[in-house]
Amino acid sequence: MAEVVLQGLDGFAAWPFKPRADGGHRCAVIDSPVLSRGLAISRVQIIASMNASGNEQMQLIQVDPVRRNISLALTQIFVWPFIYLIFLMLLIFSKKEAFRTETRYILFGHSLLVDLMFLFLTDFVVLLSYNFVLLPLHFCIPICMLMEAITACAPLTIIAMCVERYVAICMPLRHQAISTSRRALIVILIIWILSSINPFVDMFILISTASREYLSQLTHCHYEIMIPEKIRHFARGLLYIVGLVFILIIEIFCYVMIYLAARAASGDNKKSASKGQRTISLHILQLFLCTAEVMCPYIEAVVMQYDIQTYLTVRFINFLAFSITSRAVSPLVYGFRDEKFYAAMVYYIRCKNNTISSDTIKQI
Repeated sequence: MAEVVLQGLDGFAAWPFKPRADGGHRCAVIDSPVLSRGLAISRVQIIASMNASGNEQMQLIQVDPVRRNISLALTQIFVWPFIYLIFLMLLIFSKKEAFRTETRYILFGHSLLVDLMFLFLTDFVVLLSYNFVLLPLHFCIPICMLMEAITACAPLTIIAMCVERYVAICMPLRHQAISTSRRALIVILIIWILSSINPFVDMFILISTASREYLSQLTHCHYEIMIPEKIRHFARGLLYIVGLVFILIIEIFCYVMIYLAARAASGDNKKSASKGQRTISLHILQLFLCTAEVMCPYIEAVVMQYDIQTYLTVRFINFLAFSITSRAVSPLVYGFRDEKFYAAMVYYIRCKNNTISSDTIKQI
């Protein structure tokens, strides 16, 4: 069996172990199930090692340095091109007043900012984790809270963009009055408030119930340090899934209403409605990818029971496919599909060379 170290990263909780007298390593079998993101894991053979403070952390990472370095290199290869492209799109968004004053572009710019922050923080945590760097728990708490808020922001921003398209197509006469830049900023503020409720509640509960020894220990940065109780792991996963189902219902409603509007429309209105229908389909795909990210631990738990090495591979693929690529690709596709934004990208990527029409330049 492959030699691994187990840590509460990517939704897995850490288990406390008593150190050996000689300060070395020991192999142990966990008989009690651990609940994380609603997931039970039992009888996992692990190797626990001590950190400098005498507290033990666990981490599901290859101990083999070659494989660990390959995994880390692949992560950087996937993350940084997306960071560059999203950062470029944010710069383009900030340079054009037309984008900063139109509701759907404001929401799109917010989704780009959220994804950029997510990629930066994820890469930071991965680098720390793969290099076995432990941080004071009180330093990890703000990072974990921000990551949790960003994770919740993504589906809420998707639903805001869906509702904006629904208003634009099904209520065209009222769209300009309803979808203003001021209201878009208010919606973004509400999204951040709703996304921050859960991490702030968890922080207050942790501070009021955890011992001073627990709060002063060194740890890897993963959200499970905020919710050491098993029941709260389950509640967190259940709440997230219920929220995604609620969002899916709203998106299906918007899709059906836009579909009916497309059938009843004619000419330019029909073209606009059909395009809005495809946009909602893209949002539903984004939501599916968010749901797949939540469901991945359940699949990984089944694989873990058969082979740890296969589990490590499956979890790493899921991490790249759903935690990194899916979050980055969706806003990029959305940006490339939009004619005005795509024209602006081409204009700036070509260093403002006169390679597109003057009418397009006036538009952007």
